[in-house]
Amino acid sequence: MNVTISNSDKPSDLICDIKPLNLRDPSDVMHPDRLGAMHQTRISFVRTLLRKISRENWQLSTQSWCLSSDGYGHAIYRLTTDNGVYHLVVFCDQIADEERNDRVIAERWDVTFCLVLGEVPDELLEQLRANVPLQEAGRNSNKVIVLARANKSMRVFEHIVDSLASGNQPKPEVLAQVGYILRTTAVYGNGKFGIHDFKPLEKTIDFGQSFSAQMCAVYLLRQFSLDLVDFLAKNRGGETAVGLHPKLQRYLGVGNATGLGMAPYLINHPCIVDQWLSSREQALATVLEGKIETNKFATLKQYLERAVKHLQQVVTINERQQQKNQTAVSELEELLKSVELTASTLCTWRELLKHYQYMSYEAQEVLIACLMELYPEKVDAFESLMNADETMEVPLGKKVSDIIRILEARYQWAIHTDFTDSNNAYWFWYRSEDKEEPRLGVRGVEEGVEKELPLDIGRQARNLYLAMKQADESQKLSEFVLKHPKYRGIIRRVWNMGNKPMGDIQMNVLHKDALPMNLLRCKLSIFGATKFDPRSDRWVRITLFQGAPLFEEAHEAEWLFPLLPTEAEIQQGDAI
Repeated sequence: MNVTISNSDKPSDLICDIKPLNLRDPSDVMHPDRLGAMHQTRISFVRTLLRKISRENWQLSTQSWCLSSDGYGHAIYRLTTDNGVYHLVVFCDQIADEERNDRVIAERWDVTFCLVLGEVPDELLEQLRANVPLQEAGRNSNKVIVLARANKSMRVFEHIVDSLASGNQPKPEVLAQVGYILRTTAVYGNGKFGIHDFKPLEKTIDFGQSFSAQMCAVYLLRQFSLDLVDFLAKNRGGETAVGLHPKLQRYLGVGNATGLGMAPYLINHPCIVDQWLSSREQALATVLEGKIETNKFATLKQYLERAVKHLQQVVTINERQQQKNQTAVSELEELLKSVELTASTLCTWRELLKHYQYMSYEAQEVLIACLMELYPEKVDAFESLMNADETMEVPLGKKVSDIIRILEARYQWAIHTDFTDSNNAYWFWYRSEDKEEPRLGVRGVEEGVEKELPLDIGRQARNLYLAMKQADESQKLSEFVLKHPKYRGIIRRVWNMGNKPMGDIQMNVLHKDALPMNLLRCKLSIFGATKFDPRSDRWVRITLFQGAPLFEEAHEAEWLFPLLPTEAEIQQGDAI
């Protein structure tokens, strides 16, 4: 990794002064515990996608439904926009229960699917049928934009089909256990395994935004899952069968199982993380700077009450997450009792948020999501700012003192950490040779430390700082690099991230108590995930598009904190 010296003064030669931007302090925003409490907002990718579908009147139709009465075969959905035509091609295969595995090493899945650019002639369909079910082992067409796979949640799947076949709606409390019919285990884009690269795609109108193609493929898979259970129920129950109630259709999203593999992404793509979080903070700042409007309180309280119910309905086996949810519920219930009286003594929403900083991160982030929901005209303007330029350069003429200044201003969390303390260097990250998955090993106990992945940004920053403090601070940076080439990469990172509004996640990933889950939740909340259910401290299940409007009604509603419909509500009709 080389340090690039350029004539450009971008990023700014001065450390970004965050105060005029009215952003919260990076040391607060980038704290790993706060990142591990983030929730979906209006500019999360699932939300912006549905607004785009509605705004541009995208059309979806079923082009082919070639499934047996048992649900095996393929289906094709046609997506039409003003700018192009796309197809979701889904393959359903029969697998044994023991083959149903959420790990990346799995070789067979209930469902494999892809989003295709343009038409799907018979020749291409045959090629897809031969390769898409193989996933990473296949040779895929560059017409494929997204490649993915999913497994059934068997208890929910069978309960829904059996209930509908017998003429009854499934029990809401059973659906609440997971909140989806199908659960994806990987959604690939960006040129992997021979598929379409993101670079040409980012210049398109339809899918130019980060992860929009992947989110679209998942949203269409949700429609397929709903169509599939209705189809199977009709085949199984004949005239007795009924269709899944629209309220239950909206409640069910698409699940996802995500493990340690996602954590390195946030560390290896710091410019993207900065862009996502600084855009989110800028959107929030436009709300917080506004004066408190009493006419917004009824809506705010509705969102907060909805959040309380949502957290109460979340089912998770993780005791830590259970406690976080329970604490947040208690704090939010107290907030609801006092918020109007408190606000009457304050001027801006920023002051209100500051007043409630004593609450847990989980409750604070709920409040933030609700405040952003109040002002779509302000927040939605930032939805197009989530793409990032990952070029990292260091301008000509910089000196050692320039890097020291940034380290002392923005990397306090790293340069004052003693990595000779075994607790601060407890873990090492490596990639399993046979499983091809990121893993954590205990330093000094487990083998493989010689293959450690360079994810130790804190330790690298401290080592750089110690080396620079031994050098002449007036020395040109280029001269320092020539003498100490091993610091090239971390110099480039420190310069660029130190000059960005948010910068690096302030987390020592080697610490004994470090929680990779915080990194996973940060990224998943930007995607728009809900119902966080950590299965350990290293992998999590979530839902996407849970509570979202169906495709044909995407224009009818926004959604935040999905709620389980009651049996009484299902009996009352189909109002949103």
